[in-house]
Amino acid sequence: MSEGGGTKVAFYDSKPYDRKFFGAAVEGLDMEIEYHDFRLEAANSTSAEGCAAVCVFVNDKVDRACMEALSGKGVKLVALRCAGFNNVDLDAAKELEITVLRVPAYSPHAVAEHAVALLLTLNRKIHRAYNRVRELNFSLGGLVGFDLYGKTVGIMGTGKIGRCAAPIFRGFGCEVLAYDPFPQEEWARKNGVVYTGVHKLLATSDVVSLHMPLTEETFHVLNKESISKMKHGAYLLNTSRGKLVESKAVIAALKSGQLGGVALDVYEEEEGVFFEDHSDTALQDDVLSRLLTFPNVLVTSHQAFLTQEALGAIAETTVDSITRFVKGEGIDEARIVV
Repeated sequence: MSEGGGTKVAFYDSKPYDRKFFGAAVEGLDMEIEYHDFRLEAANSTSAEGCAAVCVFVNDKVDRACMEALSGKGVKLVALRCAGFNNVDLDAAKELEITVLRVPAYSPHAVAEHAVALLLTLNRKIHRAYNRVRELNFSLGGLVGFDLYGKTVGIMGTGKIGRCAAPIFRGFGCEVLAYDPFPQEEWARKNGVVYTGVHKLLATSDVVSLHMPLTEETFHVLNKESISKMKHGAYLLNTSRGKLVESKAVIAALKSGQLGGVALDVYEEEEGVFFEDHSDTALQDDVLSRLLTFPNVLVTSHQAFLTQEALGAIAETTVDSITRFVKGEGIDEARIVV
């Protein structure tokens, strides 16, 4: 608790947009947020002294050592301002009786729309054309793309985001195939989507878009073997979790032409790279550096969620969860991790 008796929250890996939206969300509430630019880990956990909760993001390292340190400081709640929680040691949280909450959904439309934007930009070479025209080069050489109309798009994962992405592709006149271990058959029928097995989806899709959570089963779901089963020259989109894709296998497939193009908003080793400015230093990740050399690769820095609607929903949900936890009120089960 803060000196004024309100709830004190240590907020890590904060950016200006976080402060704007969370500042608005706590306005009028008895809650004090202490913002930190650095990421949370065991070594700097003393910064949570006197806080009832910590608010973390995807690259904060909330491992066992960090959990034990937080418990020693009296922290009872880890509030994730994201949906994923693979950076949190849940077993340690249970043992130490630390509650872990998340934001299960904020704006699935934001992520789905970004996936489509990446594909359109990469396919129609918009990023290259933009730079070319700024240099007064109005030639069209090297800018040939393909129509989405009539193409087959494979959606891997039909949770909230996948179910938003599929109708967008249908709107372009695409045939949409889907794979999910828990198919939503009624939704599929209403939206003209056909569920199929992974092998058929990979073999027949011109574009494969990943919208799956990261689990032991989905780790490197696209690897050397599975990529070899994809339709030759297919495009791959990943706006979900970086570790769904084996990056070295993607590089090999790009070199051979097995993959025609790749658009990524996430990367398997993005911690310490994404969300930061490295423009004045050499990039230490050789795999990412190699990916960035391909003309048919487009990478954005985990920004698919970055819309006003999504940021507002994240802040409101997180603040509401913290408030309810402190007051001992009921919390939506979908927000509860442990």
